Amino acid sequence: MRNIQYAFFGATLILLAHLTSSCSHSSAHEEKKADENAVPVTEVFALKKEKLSTQIQLPGELIAFQSVDLYAKVTGFVKELKVDIGSEVKTGQVLVTLEAPELMSQMTAAESRLKSQEATYTASNANYKRLLETSKTPGTISQNDLDLAEAKKNSDYANLEAARAASREVNDIRNYLVIRAPFDGIITVRNVNPGAYVGPSGKGSEFPIFTLQQQKKLRLVVSIPEAYTGYLDQGSEVAFKVRSLPAETFKAKVVRMAKALDLKLRSERVEFDIENKEGKLLPGSVADVSIPLVRSDSSFVIPKSALLNSSEGLFVIKVSDNKAERVAVKKALEANSKVEIFGALSTGDQLVLKASDEIRNGTELKGKVVEEQSKK
Repeated sequence: MRNIQYAFFGATLILLAHLTSSCSHSSAHEEKKADENAVPVTEVFALKKEKLSTQIQLPGELIAFQSVDLYAKVTGFVKELKVDIGSEVKTGQVLVTLEAPELMSQMTAAESRLKSQEATYTASNANYKRLLETSKTPGTISQNDLDLAEAKKNSDYANLEAARAASREVNDIRNYLVIRAPFDGIITVRNVNPGAYVGPSGKGSEFPIFTLQQQKKLRLVVSIPEAYTGYLDQGSEVAFKVRSLPAETFKAKVVRMAKALDLKLRSERVEFDIENKEGKLLPGSVADVSIPLVRSDSSFVIPKSALLNSSEGLFVIKVSDNKAERVAVKKALEANSKVEIFGALSTGDQLVLKASDEIRNGTELKGKVVEEQSKK
C-alpha cells in the first residue's frame, strides 16, 4: 500500500514538472515572438524653415587705390632726381628731369626751318599782293603770272604750317624730359640714379624710374568662391584684420563686383574701398576677411545628426505611415550643429533625428517627436 502511495506521489511530481516546463516554454516563446514583432521607437522632429547665418574666413589683399610705374617717354639720361623712396608727392610735382643732346639738336634744326619758312612765305605773300594790286590796271599783269604768284604763296604757307607743326612736336618731346606726378601719392620704388640711361619700356629701361602709389585710400581685393557669391551684394559689410595690427579690426563695404567668375579659380573678384588717411595699412598686406553668410529667404535647417552621408549621397530619413523613406538632399550652409538643406521636402515632414545607414527604405519605425532640432 505504501509503495502504491509513493508511486502516485512521484507521478504527480513528474506531471507538475512537465506542466510547469511547458507553460514556461510557451511564455518565453510568446515573449520572443512579441519582441520580434515590436517596432523600434525612433526620435523624429518636424521639419521647419528658418534663416541660418554663419561666416567664412577668406584671405584678401590690400593694394594701392592707384599705382603706376613711371617710365621716360623718350630716351635720354637722368639729369636730376627730385624725390626718393617714401617721398609724398602732389599731382603735377616734378619728379625727375632728363637731358637728351640729340633732342636739342632736333629742336635747333626745327626752329631754323621755321624761321626760313616764315621768311619765304612773307616774301611770296608780299609779291602776290603787289601783283594783285598791279593787275587792277588792265594790261599790266597777265592772269597766268597772277595765278603762279598765288600758287607760290599758298605753297609757302603750307610749308610754313608744316614747319610750325614740326617745331611744336619737338617742343612737346622736350616737355617729356620732365616727368611729373600724375596723382597724389607716395614713391615706393626707385630704380635709377643721376646719369642713368633711360627710355620707354623695353627701349632703354628694363625697370621703371619710379613706382607711385596712392595710399590714402586702398582697395581690399577678395576672391569669393562660386558657392558663396550669392551672399554678397553692393554695400555688404565685412570685417578684416592684418598681421601687422592683430589687435585691431577694420570694417569695409563692397564697392565693386566683377559680376563674372574667374575661369581658373571659379571665383568672383570683389573689391572694398578702405580709407587709410593715417597710413596704418600698407599695400601688399594680406588680410584675414570675415564674410557673413546670411540667407535673404528662409530655408530648411536640420541638425547635423539628421543628415546621412552615405556612399550613395546625402540623405535625410523621412517617416511616413510609420515607414522610413530616404530623401536625397543637397547641403549648403553649416553653423554649429545645424545645416541648411535643399530637397523634395515640405514643412512639417517628420525626419529622423539621428540618421543611420542601417535604416533602409521601407523600414518600420515608430516616431517619437522631439521639440528641439538641435538636440544631439
